[in-house]
Amino acid sequence: MRRSPLLPIFLTVFVDVLGLTLVLPLLPFYAEHFGATPLVVGLLAASYAVCQLISGPILGRISDRAGRKPTLLASQMGTFIGFLVLGSADSLWMLFLGRIIDGLTAGNLTIAQAYISDVTRPEERTKAFGLIGIAFGGGFLLGPAISGFLAHRFGYASPAFGAAALSLTAILLTAALLPAKQPAPAASSAAAPAGAASPAPLGRGNAFRRFFDRPLPRRRLLEFLAFSLSFSTLIGGLALFLERRFAFDVEKTGYLYAFSGLVGGSIQGGIGRLVKRLGEERLARVGFSAMVVGYGLLGVAYDLPTLLLLVAVAAFGAAVVRPSITTLLTKSVGRDEQGAALGVSQSLASVSQIVGPIAAGWLIEHRALAAYGLMAASFAALGVLLGAQKIPAGEPVES
Repeated sequence: MRRSPLLPIFLTVFVDVLGLTLVLPLLPFYAEHFGATPLVVGLLAASYAVCQLISGPILGRISDRAGRKPTLLASQMGTFIGFLVLGSADSLWMLFLGRIIDGLTAGNLTIAQAYISDVTRPEERTKAFGLIGIAFGGGFLLGPAISGFLAHRFGYASPAFGAAALSLTAILLTAALLPAKQPAPAASSAAAPAGAASPAPLGRGNAFRRFFDRPLPRRRLLEFLAFSLSFSTLIGGLALFLERRFAFDVEKTGYLYAFSGLVGGSIQGGIGRLVKRLGEERLARVGFSAMVVGYGLLGVAYDLPTLLLLVAVAAFGAAVVRPSITTLLTKSVGRDEQGAALGVSQSLASVSQIVGPIAAGWLIEHRALAAYGLMAASFAALGVLLGAQKIPAGEPVES
């Protein structure tokens, strides 16, 4: 276990996520400090995602060819620079610049997931991806609470500089601890799942066509899109919702994010047992259903106990859906295609991070707080419907 590559990848992801979560609850308040409306706050979040949409498949394929470690280091360096720009911001355009720089090199999570796929057997993969969930849960537990504390007492720039310090730490951890992993050789047609095309160089368009032309990868990617749209809509407007419905400031918002992270991290610790009991497909449907309930009832939450209950239900759902769908996706493609498939999933997440925050910002700007929660829930309901469909006769199941 001491030699397992999962420990250093967990540490690097955890530190990366901790840096991200220092910034995530801060940005809406930081942008409003410079005069941004809720819609402009949504556009700020979308600017990162637009750049990530461009870079995601490219970085995924580069990591397939050049190796995970060097690509991850380059991505982390961009994140570090982006956080420094955020901390130095004295106007709204500098916030946009910082997010754009980070977005153009954003591939940390995708490459980490591809690395995990490289070093784990299919039957162990959901539990291994659960490590990323634990990293997210731990990051959301500590990062937002620290961010709210720092911003409340030392100003909005302090969490951004703290995130930059953590990003630099993640770079050093990756360089020192993560074993180099040679790119996987192209698998023969016999080794690929039935129905998979033979490997060929993939640009972004080719990658989308290759995976969406095959029923099983297409279904998995659509499920991932439903999850990403739901989660991005919720997160994209949550700070603004809390500010208007409950008069939360940045510190209280950070504490609520921390509570969500505590729930999510606790669930991830036992996800292996949940997978054994339910399987990835049923677990994903249960998680999507929990997201529908948690997000959809936000509009009727007017007191803190109700809010905390709904956040706990929704956090459980998101915590089990992400690793389950990611595992199902990696099992639906050939081993040499996993980086590209995860790159496509990252592109879909980027589309979601464009649509979700802008839609949430527009609704909240027009005081449609209940509609904001219902929109997030409707995307999760789409995930339930996709998961309930039968695999067509003759379509191969995941190995």
